[in-house]
Amino acid sequence: MHLPTEQKSSYPAQLLEILNTAVLLLNEQQRLVYLNPAAENLFEISQRQVRGHCWSEVTPVSASMVERLQMALQEQQTFTERELELHTALGQRMTVDCTVTPIDKGNLLLEITRVDRHLRIAHEGHLLVQQRAARELLRGMAHEIKNPLGGLRGAAQLLESELPNAELKEYTRVIIGEADRLTNLVDRMLGPNHIMDTRIINIHQVLEHVRSLVDAEGYPGLVIQQQYDPSIPELSADYELLVQAVLNLVRNAAQAGADHVILRTRTQRQFTIGQRCYKLVIRIDVIDNGPGIPADMQETIFYPMVTGRADGTGLGLSITQSMVNQHRGIVEFTSEPGHTKFTIFLPLEVRND
Repeated sequence: MHLPTEQKSSYPAQLLEILNTAVLLLNEQQRLVYLNPAAENLFEISQRQVRGHCWSEVTPVSASMVERLQMALQEQQTFTERELELHTALGQRMTVDCTVTPIDKGNLLLEITRVDRHLRIAHEGHLLVQQRAARELLRGMAHEIKNPLGGLRGAAQLLESELPNAELKEYTRVIIGEADRLTNLVDRMLGPNHIMDTRIINIHQVLEHVRSLVDAEGYPGLVIQQQYDPSIPELSADYELLVQAVLNLVRNAAQAGADHVILRTRTQRQFTIGQRCYKLVIRIDVIDNGPGIPADMQETIFYPMVTGRADGTGLGLSITQSMVNQHRGIVEFTSEPGHTKFTIFLPLEVRND
């Protein structure tokens, strides 16, 4: 079905062409009659390719949504579906708000606004606040813990110097060793706190170094696949910090039982981190086929001491987030059984503030 030529050239139709909101027109069989350019961009399709197709053929739509559309037609009632999950023609998942309005001749007007970017920014803000709060808490704890540890260590050293029996000195050495171990643990909980050694690096050299380190550690059956974008420009960063950040993610995947890890790089334009929109960022995906992160841990996974392994310290992800934050970036993740993806976003812009 085609819109009449006079309707296309009318002033209201011209407005639809310049709207940023995606607008679709469905007939009573829920076949696509019209898409404005914003809808074509959103779904990564052209009107010419999909006109006359069922909307559910263009993007998977739940049976309940199909029923609601049919009911809206029958009852002539407008409704809005919040945070509806849809897919583009290329399979990319997105979250949208969709307002459905019945109009004359048995048609439905759909206005679709993508909201996952806003949801991501809100979640990202939560991650940054979470990280800052955790670091402030740990700084306070570190002061309270390290002072008595220092006194304990000093007293053990004095006691050791007074003991005549070498066998008794073994006990003081245990005290000194455990005090040093706890001091080191507290320092690790605080994460890196040194001035970054920044220089111009290639992000793929970082990833290849990580891959060689993990290969040398010998995880049985582990396959690491590279999916690199060779056009990504170099960036100014601390090479060692980024190696450690990515290494923590790949090790976590291997230790959780994954046997397939993908290292993927891409760039994204006009990407917001915190309160700043960057023109260009590097995206590093670490994707594994392990068991996934339990749902009850996902909100706190970046807190120190949170771990799903009996032998884990729960410091790796917290330190990784801290290292990436120092580069004005952020780490995000999605996880379900068989598919966990950690993503590092690193701005390519140099900031002097």
